Amino acid sequence: MLAYKNIYLLGIGGIGMSGLARYFKAQGRQVAGYDRVRSPLCHTLEKEGLKLHYSDDPQLIPTQWEADNTLVIYTPAIPSDLAELKHLSERGFRIEKRSAVLGAIAAAHRTLAVAGTHGKTTTSAMLGHLMRAGGLSSTAFLGGISVNYQTNFWSEENSRFLIAEADEFDRSFETLHPWGAAITAVDADHLDVYGSAEALREAFAAFAETVQGPLLIREGLPIKGGIRYGFRQDSPYHARRIRIENHAYYFDLHYPGGVLPAVRCGLPGRYNVENALAAAALALQAGLSPGAVKAGLASFQGVRRRFEYHVDRPETVYIDDYAHHPREIRALAESVRELYPHRRLTAVFQPHLYSRTRDFMDGFAEALRHFDQLYLLNIYPARERPIPGITSEALLARIPIEKKALVEREELLHTLQKKPPELLLTIGAGDIDQLVQPIKMALSR
Repeated sequence: MLAYKNIYLLGIGGIGMSGLARYFKAQGRQVAGYDRVRSPLCHTLEKEGLKLHYSDDPQLIPTQWEADNTLVIYTPAIPSDLAELKHLSERGFRIEKRSAVLGAIAAAHRTLAVAGTHGKTTTSAMLGHLMRAGGLSSTAFLGGISVNYQTNFWSEENSRFLIAEADEFDRSFETLHPWGAAITAVDADHLDVYGSAEALREAFAAFAETVQGPLLIREGLPIKGGIRYGFRQDSPYHARRIRIENHAYYFDLHYPGGVLPAVRCGLPGRYNVENALAAAALALQAGLSPGAVKAGLASFQGVRRRFEYHVDRPETVYIDDYAHHPREIRALAESVRELYPHRRLTAVFQPHLYSRTRDFMDGFAEALRHFDQLYLLNIYPARERPIPGITSEALLARIPIEKKALVEREELLHTLQKKPPELLLTIGAGDIDQLVQPIKMALSR
């Protein structure tokens, strides 16, 4: 599968697909692809020398690429009626899902995978940084842009380890068969794929069975076996004496071989202390020294759109976060309030997917009530068509706070510039990230 001269990616601008594009480019292959929208990530790929286009037109596929020398990779987000997909299929091109290709790459490495409905991007980025900063050569496929390295992919010379997210969407994680892994969360999500929370739990249990070596599981998760980590003192890897100093979290990391005192967590929030425990445990299991683990956690700068500061002034703080599930939003709100207990908290939230909004309407209403003021954007549909009755208006009506409003983008920017909040969060997994720079500029005027 990996020997083809040419690689053509349908959905090349996705965070996972772009990582594969960069991998094959680094391998010396010819890489091109299609995406629906020219995102900032697509623009970066173009600057790196990749050929992209944004019209679903088979005539734009490189004409010299034939079925015998070209591998086609697609993401499940690509619609089945895409003209290019149909064209390539009819002409006998080998067409593989992203997960299958990543699984083939993983088979050639000692793979460390991070699975979980929340936390896997931050944890895998932490783990990748620990290994790279600690001198254990690795290849990494991340689900976000590492702030330390400004990329979602790297491949060091003679990489022994591969760091990857084990994505539960569309059961993609079944292809990895990692040497070691961590499971961070198993909350109900992707019910459009699994149908029920129980089916999702069964899929994670099946993934756990594919792990060949150490399996780290956050305490309290309904997965049998494994090595537990968390805040309980009977977990082999656990944190004690968690405290905040100068808006940073510190804790003592207890592990089977001893204690690392006063570890600084590179990201705020108790849930990120848990993520740090998972990354540290996997790194220690892989042979990284305790001292390198402590230094690496302290120097970790985070992932774009994961508790990312954009304005940090005495009068105004602005943080952007990818949270798109009720549990994530609730944890984010609690962490921000712990850091800034005396500030009024304003949130801008963009719901992601009609199906997720439908499945967790009450959960979103409960999570969003923890803000002092809320601006709600329209639902970002991504791959979905509208569902009757599932709207941001319906969600807004269920949120039991007084200061709330449904807003359009232009109205939002005008409102924030007119009266800047003292503490602002933008939250969501859709295209709300395109508002970050305009909001930052509005708050800086």
